[in-house]
Amino acid sequence: ASLVLLGSYWGFKAPAISLPVRINQIARHIPEQSFYASTIFSAILGGVLPFGAVCIELFFIMSALWLHQIYYVFGFLSVVFLILVVTCAEIAIVMCYFQLCGEDYRWWWRSFIGPGTSSLYLFAYSIWYYISKLELERGLTSFIYFGYMLLISIAFAILTGTVGFLSCFWFTRR
Repeated sequence: ASLVLLGSYWGFKAPAISLPVRINQIARHIPEQSFYASTIFSAILGGVLPFGAVCIELFFIMSALWLHQIYYVFGFLSVVFLILVVTCAEIAIVMCYFQLCGEDYRWWWRSFIGPGTSSLYLFAYSIWYYISKLELERGLTSFIYFGYMLLISIAFAILTGTVGFLSCFWFTRR
């Protein structure tokens, strides 16, 4: 409860965040976009690179979680996490740049969804890991596995999406 009070105190004392663009009452017309500028295409493409940055290390982390192996390479894990953050920021900024060049000003949610889609690849990887590496016989253990992997995927989506949004917000303000 004390951290809530401290956070609310700092929040009310902080200056208001200024928007990176001027706002009109009438929305501006967005020209017709090509297929590669669609939200679905950019989300699918935006999730590949962040997942590819952590794919190899993910095998060792999941082996430590589910196969009771010891994970002791935390220095390398921190380097992979740094690569993940940089990759999410770069892919989000590049996709935001292409979107703004196409005169589409609706970048707010796309900057979150693009890198956040890597969690779908993470969940698909957990399905592959379940089929190829795990030997779970009972239905309850499979339910627990997929429940935990769903929670991990959601947390991964929030992490990568937040990095993407904050980097695009910084990019549009500069």
